[in-house]
Amino acid sequence: MPRVLSGIQPSGQLTLGNYIGAIQNFVKLQETHECFFMVVDLHAITVPQEPAALREQTESVAALFIAAGIDPARASVFAQSHVSPHAELGWLFTTLAYMGELERMTQFKDKSSGKDSVGAGLFVYPTLMAADILLYNADLVPVGDDQKQHLELTRDLAQRFNQRYGDMFTVPQPYIPKVGARIMSLDDGTKKMSKSNPNPGSYIALLDPPDVIRKKISRATTDSGRDVQFNPAEKPEVSNLMSIYSHCADMTLDEIEARYAGQGYGAFKKDLAEAVVAKLEPLQKRYAEIRSTGEIHDILKQGAENVSVIAHQTLREAKERMGFLLPR
Repeated sequence: MPRVLSGIQPSGQLTLGNYIGAIQNFVKLQETHECFFMVVDLHAITVPQEPAALREQTESVAALFIAAGIDPARASVFAQSHVSPHAELGWLFTTLAYMGELERMTQFKDKSSGKDSVGAGLFVYPTLMAADILLYNADLVPVGDDQKQHLELTRDLAQRFNQRYGDMFTVPQPYIPKVGARIMSLDDGTKKMSKSNPNPGSYIALLDPPDVIRKKISRATTDSGRDVQFNPAEKPEVSNLMSIYSHCADMTLDEIEARYAGQGYGAFKKDLAEAVVAKLEPLQKRYAEIRSTGEIHDILKQGAENVSVIAHQTLREAKERMGFLLPR
């Protein structure tokens, strides 16, 4: 089967945007692909993390993967730091990347803007992301619009290595779902819903209690007027809420428009809140079970063991091609 790899950082709480834009697609892909899903804790430390919080969030993200429907019998779920070849191949690719390429990364420019000093890890982490992908010769990589630039760098580094040292790495293709790839903020329909947003009212966390979800949606920004119509250019706020409704209630956008024709935003937002609560309730229940049993540690251990054989083999071949003297 074609191989898929993706990961999510354990920084902040996973949001409904992560679920709709990424995790739901992970669940679907495990039916037809060989899937490797990581908690990318090495990426998380490109900005300072409180140690206890990093440990908790790493476990939490992994548990949410399973609670959302990823089956560890069909997909390998693991922590990036549990598989040491990620860091080592990341360094090798750092030596193949050019300063200009890394300086052009939009995320680096955004995250470093206005700061007096920026950690070197934030600058070079796209080469670690390339290593994550190429270590397993993944065919497809689920990415949002904000990560396409990093995947292009990954493709460039794979081709550069292959040209310099002989064909070895698969040049990966992006997997971008046509619908639901980008859920926007509740307080600004022009910006992506982000777990790093300092305003907790801008996102719905997957573990938010029902009353918190209802309050956040009731306070969500809406466009002028009162028509529930899908028009991202003219009505970005309501269009975003409609996208969320569509995914949570399994309704088409046309069906939503027809249901709330002439009713205004009040009834729409109230029903939307109940749809989100109903969607997340079974996930939250399963998450609580996983955390209470501690089974996630066994799942992560098994996942790391599953992928380590491939990772170490790939790293060894890359080092051999580059001229390293390998232990016998």
